[in-house]
Amino acid sequence: MSTNAASTIEHHRLPNFSAGPATIPTAVLSRAQAELLDWQGRGVSVMEISHRSKEYIAITEKAEAKLRSLMDIPDNYKVLFLQGGASLQFSAIPLNLLNGGRADYLTTGAWSGKAIKEAQRYANLGLGEVNLVATGKDSHFTDVPAQSDWNLSKDAAYFHYCANETIHGLQVFEPPQVDAPIIVDMSSCILSQPIDVSKFGMIYAGAQKNIGPAGLIIVIIREDLLGQASEWCPLLMNYEHQAEKESMSNTPATYSWYLAGLVFDWLEEQGGVAAIGKINQQKADLLYKTIDDSSFYSNPVDPKYRSIMNVPFTLADSSLDKVFLEESAAAGLLHLKGHRDVGGMRASIYNAVSLDWVQQLVDFMIAFEKKHA
Repeated sequence: MSTNAASTIEHHRLPNFSAGPATIPTAVLSRAQAELLDWQGRGVSVMEISHRSKEYIAITEKAEAKLRSLMDIPDNYKVLFLQGGASLQFSAIPLNLLNGGRADYLTTGAWSGKAIKEAQRYANLGLGEVNLVATGKDSHFTDVPAQSDWNLSKDAAYFHYCANETIHGLQVFEPPQVDAPIIVDMSSCILSQPIDVSKFGMIYAGAQKNIGPAGLIIVIIREDLLGQASEWCPLLMNYEHQAEKESMSNTPATYSWYLAGLVFDWLEEQGGVAAIGKINQQKADLLYKTIDDSSFYSNPVDPKYRSIMNVPFTLADSSLDKVFLEESAAAGLLHLKGHRDVGGMRASIYNAVSLDWVQQLVDFMIAFEKKHA
């Protein structure tokens, strides 16, 4: 693609703060657009070729290798590129890992709450027990109960939590200190900061925040956790089976997988996860400082748990919410409406959201406050 064409696309792209599906790097979309009708000079689109062809297998192998490199994934972990989104894993996890035992769940917001609710359905069928170790409900999910107050099980089959709650804007930055294998939902924070994969038994993440388009779910699972699935576990949800079939038990989400690989290329070009993590912290610091320096805006989350990916904020006068959304949209700032369970506004600032976009939002917020305070 020519420089002028790419510049024209960039010019028409507006700051998009959607919680998901979220913005994708412009360079990735430009490359995908250029290859859409004629991939690698073959006269067909990449989504029109067999997923079992050597050409497509090369795409999948490269994508996995790039992800392993970006996250420094140890050799004793399998990487699966599956379908169904993170919500399907709320069922797949107990079907694969509960195995008549007892599982611990920490609830820090809406998504971890949905995970335990789904797991309880299988416990009710006699597949094991589910234990709520603690919940942040009393604080309206603005804080995490102290671990000293958690009701942890002895010999738990696994411990589950959500690292970043998109709705409430709460992030747990370090894995809890527990003995059980840790299963974590990183749908909205994967690849945003460096992590030590070896601290987790399993990481899972929907693609539509930091990886690419919806339709793909990535599961990174330690090999010793395979082979424990209940007889009731559907074959396509069985991690061991999918690992043996290299995520191709059935036709995968081929285009989403391809685009994920392009995002991994882009992230590598930015300097990797450590480099993008520094930018993400800059973006979050800028936005939170604007909120904290103002009596017009507020964020209720305990500062040590404030998400660097999703920043909810409210206006001192909620009657101005509609005006804020109307004027921000007119200024070209998209998708700032907060979730209905929280209200107010929410800016999701994933990897593909530039520092310049966040600066534009901050400038608008300051001007809006001067105009309406």
